[in-house]
Amino acid sequence: TILALGANVPPRWAVGDQVCALLTGGGYAEKVVVPAGQLLPVPEGVSLADAAGLPEVACTVWSTVFMTSHLSPGESFLIHGGSSGIGTFAIQIAKHLGIKVFVTAGSEEKLAACAGLGADVCINYKTEEFVARIKEETNGKGVDVILDNVGGPYLQRNLDSLAVDGRLFIIGFMGGTVTEVNLQAMLARRLTIQVAGLRSRSLANKAQIVSEVEKNVWPAVASGKVKPVVYKTLPLSEAAEAHKLMESSSHIGKILLIP
Repeated sequence: TILALGANVPPRWAVGDQVCALLTGGGYAEKVVVPAGQLLPVPEGVSLADAAGLPEVACTVWSTVFMTSHLSPGESFLIHGGSSGIGTFAIQIAKHLGIKVFVTAGSEEKLAACAGLGADVCINYKTEEFVARIKEETNGKGVDVILDNVGGPYLQRNLDSLAVDGRLFIIGFMGGTVTEVNLQAMLARRLTIQVAGLRSRSLANKAQIVSEVEKNVWPAVASGKVKPVVYKTLPLSEAAEAHKLMESSSHIGKILLIP
């Protein structure tokens, strides 16, 4: 809830408004200062608490695979970690836009959750080789865009899974940053590798992303086509428990801390 406004805040915002925001940092607090360009209204039909789970994932997915990789209706899209906060959002917005969605996850429960959100092809990376499955499902062509948070260990396999003119977008290095890779596939199939985060971007860039999200994503949320997937809500005093839960990797969707 907005408690106070700075001198140059646009007139659309008023004290008392319920909002969510792409924070610069400082989210583990009762009060936080946010540049006005990073504010979003709470979407219709979404609770204030659940809305907290939307800005970071929506801005991450929209700025990467849509604004940069230009994922388009009719294309195919592989999401690694499909049951994560980012994954559960990415599945829904991609399906809403008419894209064929492939996911990897590490348990049958997680894969079932992904399928429930609309994923077309669900691959257990612990029991199945995802490159072979993608080739099989796409008649050998591969997918158009991949969203990856694993990094090094997946780089070669990701390149091998991409179609001609395919785009790999890396947003994390959970598996490490160093690997050896054969770049021949990039030349043969005109592949692109893109890497970016959100936090280091300029205020102007963040404001542009937030504006695009409000225009392109918020109507899908308000209409119920894209829903926040919240696994558990914990009080701020139990932040350490929330981190343990996150590290256990048993969650599906977002873990929210409530002041």
